[in-house]
Amino acid sequence: MPPVAGLLLAAGAGRRFGGPKALAELDGRPLVLRALGTLAAAGCGPIRVVLGAAAEQVRALLPDPGQGVFAEGWESGMGASLRAGLAALAQEAAPVAALVHLVDLPWVGADILARVAADATADTVARAAYDGVPGHPVLFGRRWWGEIAETAQGDRGARDWLAGRPDLKLVECADLGSGRDVDHRADLPDQ
Repeated sequence: MPPVAGLLLAAGAGRRFGGPKALAELDGRPLVLRALGTLAAAGCGPIRVVLGAAAEQVRALLPDPGQGVFAEGWESGMGASLRAGLAALAQEAAPVAALVHLVDLPWVGADILARVAADATADTVARAAYDGVPGHPVLFGRRWWGEIAETAQGDRGARDWLAGRPDLKLVECADLGSGRDVDHRADLPDQ
């Protein structure tokens, strides 16, 4: 796999969830550390974790606090997180692409991330699909980072930008998982 950066979006307040999902635990491990480990196991590097709600608590959990990037205006939604994360990754010379992963996808494994990132180039736009339904993670070739940062807005993040992409490659991953996310505490076992 060519050098692909990992971008973990973990800034949300988790209003429906009842607190920041990054701090929630599954099998005794915070979701932020599970997702970080998944990106690393998929071969991503460098990895940046976008922080917002409970930023200092989440940063304190990171094995390298320098991986944390604070998203100004994180309250406005995923757009602010994408802008902050892509700006931080733009300072790194090596990555040809960024694999964007969400903290609330604990059942999306490294095999899914690696499959989506497998053919990464600076021009690639790809995303996981589950039985044909687009999901996460999403891979953005470096060529597009500036354009995405300019257009990412509110809770829609890069959805509008992706919707108009004839070159978007859907990478079927239903054989590896469901892409299921965590919206409510009841979605996690033993909660």
